[in-house]
Amino acid sequence: MREKLKEPFGVLIKGSSDETIKIFAHLLEREQPTKIVSVGDTVSKNLHKHKIIPQLSITDSKTMRKKIKPSRFAGKEIVRVENPQGTITKEAIFAIREALKRDCKVHIVVNGEEDLLTLVAVLYAPENSFVVYGQPSEGIVVVKVTAEKKTETREILKQMKVGNVK
Repeated sequence: MREKLKEPFGVLIKGSSDETIKIFAHLLEREQPTKIVSVGDTVSKNLHKHKIIPQLSITDSKTMRKKIKPSRFAGKEIVRVENPQGTITKEAIFAIREALKRDCKVHIVVNGEEDLLTLVAVLYAPENSFVVYGQPSEGIVVVKVTAEKKTETREILKQMKVGNVK
């Protein structure tokens, strides 16, 4: 599964952060997604910096496995969860599912690692939402949530033996 998960799970937008955000902004304008979810510190900071405010941001205060200064996003409710590297905890699943039901903007701060939580975000975000995450040294990946993507995500989670997902 590790090799499969290294491949972009959606559309890879290559370029610098300014280039990728500009392309992403055009995509948002054209597609009008239901919700936006950002997973990762760098992509979340870059979106906020460019006034694109995700309904849900998930960060772990690391970039390329190196500790960085924790992100702070004004006006977002903060939820803290434990999610050790290479795992998906029930606590993280519950926090993402609940955050996506709410009308307020939420920032989930992960003690551990947030990478695999992209899958949970795709599974629980409403169809036509965008889940966006960074692809190190390349750009950003935009996952458009569809029924097909949700089915693909469920299959991956089943192979990973992640329980508590519907």
